[in-house]
Amino acid sequence: MAMLVYLIPISLFLGGAGLAAFFWALRSKQFDDPEGDSRRILNDDWDEYPKP
Repeated sequence: MAMLVYLIPISLFLGGAGLAAFFWALRSKQFDDPEGDSRRILNDDWDEYPKP
């Protein structure tokens, strides 16, 4: 029972850190182009080297 005194605050802290990381990713626009990759993978203009 005494172990819960440590585990509950640690779990709350880790959950808050994960939530903060998610909101940081939203604010830094990590999810701006959700359809871009799906369209690029089907594009026939693919080369081994990028175009200048």
